[in-house]
Amino acid sequence: MVYDVSGALIPFNFSSVLERIPELKSLGLNLTVISFPKPVDSSNVDARHWTDMAYIIQSNYNQYDGFVILHGTDTMAYSASALSFMLEGLNKPVIFTGAQIPIGATRSDARENLITALEMAGKTENDVPIINEVCLYFNFVLLRGNRAQKIRSSTFGAFESENYSHLAESGVEIEYFKDKLLAHQHNNSLTYKTKFDPNVVVLKIFPNMTPDLVNGILNIRGLKGVVLESFGSGNTMNFNWFIQSLEEAINNGVIILNVSQCIGGSVLQGKYETSRKLLEIGVLSGYDITTEAALTKMMFLLGNQESQEAVKRMLTKPLRGEMTI
Repeated sequence: MVYDVSGALIPFNFSSVLERIPELKSLGLNLTVISFPKPVDSSNVDARHWTDMAYIIQSNYNQYDGFVILHGTDTMAYSASALSFMLEGLNKPVIFTGAQIPIGATRSDARENLITALEMAGKTENDVPIINEVCLYFNFVLLRGNRAQKIRSSTFGAFESENYSHLAESGVEIEYFKDKLLAHQHNNSLTYKTKFDPNVVVLKIFPNMTPDLVNGILNIRGLKGVVLESFGSGNTMNFNWFIQSLEEAINNGVIILNVSQCIGGSVLQGKYETSRKLLEIGVLSGYDITTEAALTKMMFLLGNQESQEAVKRMLTKPLRGEMTI
């Protein structure tokens, strides 16, 4: 966004990006700018926009060394997670970035984020990209896209990846942590999958939940998957009515994936008595996956796998480095 003459925020025309950020010329990169015909507030982003972004990458994949996606911060982690699953066999950098303060503001963080993201997207070693996955760059750190979460709204450090190390850090020099990055696979070819099943909900556990509330969610018509946001390391209340409601949903074909409400740590079903019952009735462990990655992964698998057993199997193993077992 930029400020117009009246002081109101309006979408930025990125065809003039070199005029706004002349420092980009010093990077020595050949840049092509592709913009959506109508800019979208990131709070309104959904699977249609993920498909559009992935299509642009897929259709231009052989012409460019890397891609930078400029995106609003509110749903950036969801979009980065979604594209990581859509772009199977990715062998080039796709880096999401954005800003907390509009590019037209004096103290905007947009310039540094964009400049460094572009520099990272063009970085090679022996003619091979250093980055070969979907990432998110913000406030001097590069994060795996499907590990990132927006945890702050009022500082430049909006994003963090509590369960996985930074992939790179920008200081006087850019330091890449190559042992944390997905390796380049010379024989990989890009496979582009676009289907997402929207019949998924997030059920966040909290004290004093009522049976009517839980059953109202679990009995939504057409429901296929639930991301269960539990306490701590995967714990929920062990009231009979609650366990029975979950078990009935599972018996009716609903897949339930247990993830932690905490931004750091892992689900350990069975460690405490309050999560042992979940294990027994067939609730799946999401280990240390984020809610954003769990939700997009479940929608993606339900949309692209033919059998429920395949969905369950793939939910509980890492596909793009999104979880640690």
